[in-house]
Amino acid sequence: MEESKRQKQVSKLLLEEMSDIFQRGGVNIVDGGMVSISKVMVTPDLLEARIYLSFFQIKDPSALLHTIKERTGEWRKVLGQRVRNQLRRVPELQFFTDDTLDYVFKMEEIFKKLNEDRKPEQE
Repeated sequence: MEESKRQKQVSKLLLEEMSDIFQRGGVNIVDGGMVSISKVMVTPDLLEARIYLSFFQIKDPSALLHTIKERTGEWRKVLGQRVRNQLRRVPELQFFTDDTLDYVFKMEEIFKKLNEDRKPEQE
């Protein structure tokens, strides 16, 4: 089902604000790696936001995700102070790992193998 215009607006607002919160809170750079918010999906009732995090060169992404989830209350409070004039209720935040980059790399490897397998046949 496609998102409504309001869902898209709220998603974009939350993406911008949470990215800024992570940047100011020092969460975006951890142990020489980087954390970024790749996507925010909002439920139709606007009461729940699913935030997808992309990890780059992080040694233990699951541990970092767990740490971020533990601080959900803090993130929601800061977010509420920032969007209080745009939203009636601050959505509940849920954090997930965005594995699209892993998927892309995996697909590239598969295509590379297929091309290598195909080259000897062509010669």
